Amino acid sequence: MKRASMVFAAILLSVGVAGTAAAHTLVYTATLNGANENPVNGSLGTGFFTITLDLDLVTMNIDGSFTGLGSNVAAAHIHCCAAPPTNIGVATVVPSFTDFPTGVTAGTYNHTFDMALASSYNPAFVTANGGSVSNSLNALLAGIAGGAAYFNIHTANFGGGEIRGYLVFDHEVPEPAAIALVGLALGGLALRRRAS
Repeated sequence: MKRASMVFAAILLSVGVAGTAAAHTLVYTATLNGANENPVNGSLGTGFFTITLDLDLVTMNIDGSFTGLGSNVAAAHIHCCAAPPTNIGVATVVPSFTDFPTGVTAGTYNHTFDMALASSYNPAFVTANGGSVSNSLNALLAGIAGGAAYFNIHTANFGGGEIRGYLVFDHEVPEPAAIALVGLALGGLALRRRAS
């Protein structure tokens, strides 16, 4: 019985360690509107985007939609890194996200960026972070995690941004290995209970 308890404790310890180190996909959301802009504007436009950061693949997927803008989209990107409601420079690709719909007042977008490439960032952001892509990635990740990054859609009428949304942590996705360890631990618990 003691041996079974020790094995079970070792499994739980492994799950605990794996659980903290295994979340390699982080999901953030951004709800965009004119009230989040600085200065606030009366735009009736809205948008919602999911930003998925895969730390193993070093990618960032952006998926979402926007509607009701007062004028046509000129550009869209993520700004980083300053606490709300401060305006700050663009961190991601300029002048706009690759293939983001421009010249429209509503649309959808889904694109994955390779964040190991300098082309995924604003060159000024890379320069501000020591000229290194890895430093830029770390700064962007820290800014997003710290609530200091926002998704902004710029339009013809609002060159500084018509709708904005701060990136907010939604959830993390554990690696399959971590899920398997949890299953193993739960199986061990069931065996322990049957043996008692």
